[in-house]
Amino acid sequence: MRDEIVETGRSLQARGLSPGTSGNLSVRDGDGFLMTPTNSSLGALDPARLSRLDAAGRHVDGDPPTKEVWLHLAMYEERPEARAIVHLHSTYAVAAACLDGVDEDDVLPPLTPYYVMRVGRLPLIPYGRPGDPSLTALVRERARSAHALLLSNHGPIVAAPSLAAAVNAAEEIEETAKLVLLLHGLPRRELTPEQVAELRQ
Repeated sequence: MRDEIVETGRSLQARGLSPGTSGNLSVRDGDGFLMTPTNSSLGALDPARLSRLDAAGRHVDGDPPTKEVWLHLAMYEERPEARAIVHLHSTYAVAAACLDGVDEDDVLPPLTPYYVMRVGRLPLIPYGRPGDPSLTALVRERARSAHALLLSNHGPIVAAPSLAAAVNAAEEIEETAKLVLLLHGLPRRELTPEQVAELRQ
């Protein structure tokens, strides 16, 4: 599991989805969690230094965990099927998180079938500084009905049954945000409600 986290982080940074020391990953590990350390580059993780937390979210060993540990724990509490969480500061998704006048219940439109199947809905969480747990209650509320959230002026966070599935959904958010920005000001054709319902079935 540690090696998978390291390889995933390296892949995300190599593909430009996690610039600098941004973004963080976590997985359920037995009765606790493994998380990427605070201020770490996803492209240069050391498997032996990953943060290990117990079931209550207390730091057990390894380097100190990401300062957004509260965000991961809130998502896990509301998504019992989730085995992994990916939080990125990927460029186009962050750009979408900065747009004004979006639908706060579902930021991105259903442009492609893969977005609908892998993401579904993407509620917007109001802005809070990184590491600020004041939005915990709202994150929990939104996470009950959506496994992916978009943090305003910040980026996406995705919970999924596996690390690979979480990465796939986060990438789908990035690509759909890119399409939205490329199509800005142009007539666009979204999937119909009937097409969306069929995909969700």
